[in-house]
Amino acid sequence: MTTVQGVSAATSLSTANSTAASSASVDYDTFLQLLVTQMQQQDPTNPMDSTEYVAQLATFSNVEQAIITNDKLDSVLNASMLATASNLVGRTITGAGGQTGEVSQIRVTGGTPIAILDSGAEVALNGDWSING
Repeated sequence: MTTVQGVSAATSLSTANSTAASSASVDYDTFLQLLVTQMQQQDPTNPMDSTEYVAQLATFSNVEQAIITNDKLDSVLNASMLATASNLVGRTITGAGGQTGEVSQIRVTGGTPIAILDSGAEVALNGDWSING
């Protein structure tokens, strides 16, 4: 559960991006170690074709880039969602359950932005809600 006020979301998103990039790097390093071990353990009388190694490396590189791209797209989507939700801070909204109040902060739980009203009531911003005034 993350509480976000204003623009501070960018810092937590950049931290998440660097964590995702480092885990992808670990996976890439592991792949290279496996590839070297495979080369060392191959039968010298029947070696694997070098084009197969290149194909494996290229395939892994493509998968790695797709994972990094997806992580960055998720970060952009989250940043956009948080920027939109943070614009509600200080505004009065009404939730689907009839809760009305001024938004004091935004919290993201499970990918869903939740407006916390000055009364303490919470309004999920993925359902029916409206801005008053």
